[in-house]
Amino acid sequence: MSFHSHTWLNPLFQASYTKRLTCERMKLTKLRDRLFRRLFHSRVALALPVTFLILLVSTLTIIAATYTLAVARVNSQGEALKVSNAKENFQSLDNVILSTLWQPGSVGTIELADCGGQTNIQPTSNVLTISINDNSGIQETIFNTLVGKIIYDLPSSSTSEAGLYLKGDSRTIANQSGSSISQLCIANGVEHAEIQLRYRPTVSYASGGLENGKAVNDIRVYIVNLNSSDLMDFGGELPLKISCVNTQLSTKTYIVSYQPENLAVTATLDGANGNVSLPLSSTPQGAIINVEIVVSNVSIERWIR
Repeated sequence: MSFHSHTWLNPLFQASYTKRLTCERMKLTKLRDRLFRRLFHSRVALALPVTFLILLVSTLTIIAATYTLAVARVNSQGEALKVSNAKENFQSLDNVILSTLWQPGSVGTIELADCGGQTNIQPTSNVLTISINDNSGIQETIFNTLVGKIIYDLPSSSTSEAGLYLKGDSRTIANQSGSSISQLCIANGVEHAEIQLRYRPTVSYASGGLENGKAVNDIRVYIVNLNSSDLMDFGGELPLKISCVNTQLSTKTYIVSYQPENLAVTATLDGANGNVSLPLSSTPQGAIINVEIVVSNVSIERWIR
């Protein structure tokens, strides 16, 4: 029998070997447990800065979004305030212009505040054409002139108020009683929204009794003409001087032997059409129709104090 065979058969040797093997296994188990604990703690240690980093990024994102929204809201409120101030500017300008009408030599002044836009006075724009028609023997154009207008280009922000009339309405001609001669509105311009101020004609009618057996009808058309103004395109504060240069009166009389019922007065203002129908008085002998055109020529220029 060999030495090795003898060794394996020795009970004492087998017990010693088994004990040594068990001891090595226990060492390996402890080493494995120690490695797992180290790995676990290393993961926990790594998770803390990662979590902090995630929280930091999330907080910064929320702050940035909140700041952006706040800035946008402040800017929006600032633009709305500028639009509101521009409206007040033009309402005041309209009041000064109206205070000078029909009074040659009268003067008014105003200083338009800076609302972030451009004031544009256009004396050679806004064609006004007026014609009359009684559907019988009278059909004639009685006025055809550039009457001018004033525009304020609002800041670049858009406004949802396009089409809003601050004074007057969209009719291009109106009866004088109860109607404003001013047309002050917000409209969409070429690039931005704008405030437009222009003046439409108004019409009045009165019966004048009888003359040579014919009923007399007196019709008067009032027109504001801004084409004596200076051409301007300014931003910032703008001091203006408004004056009534003169008032012109012209009359045309139509004598008819028939009995007209009404007279249509049609106006085309800056490309838009409108009309008013005036009832006419007549007798079997006919009617006399006097049409007067009253033009108040207004000048707007830069005010040098």
